[in-house]
Amino acid sequence: MSTRFYRDGLGLEVMMDSKFDGDWPALFGARVSRLHSVFLGDPANPDAGVVELVSMDGMPDGAGPADEPTTGFFLLSFYVSDVDAVLARLAELGLGGEPTRIALPAPGGVSVSMATVRDPDGVLVELIGS
Repeated sequence: MSTRFYRDGLGLEVMMDSKFDGDWPALFGARVSRLHSVFLGDPANPDAGVVELVSMDGMPDGAGPADEPTTGFFLLSFYVSDVDAVLARLAELGLGGEPTRIALPAPGGVSVSMATVRDPDGVLVELIGS
């Protein structure tokens, strides 16, 4: 599970970490009825949203999302105060892989630093300097 990436790398806090038995085969098409769910977010900023990481007990890891953008879900975006600091933390943890970076021109001659990395499950994560 990608908890270290989002908690230690991006600085989100674990808001819930529990295992649940349920009819996951009916709801998700899963083959098992026990899952592990971790909610991560910013308790000081509850309107910012929550990332839920789910693993089905006993199920092998999947291949992850495709490398090429598609219609629908293709990345998670996070505003961060310092893109360089987040990338340094991820590198120190051995997470995220080699980042891709750009600087997007913004009004007033300022530019916005942006980068993409991959979480351990293969999800593309965009970091946007704020």
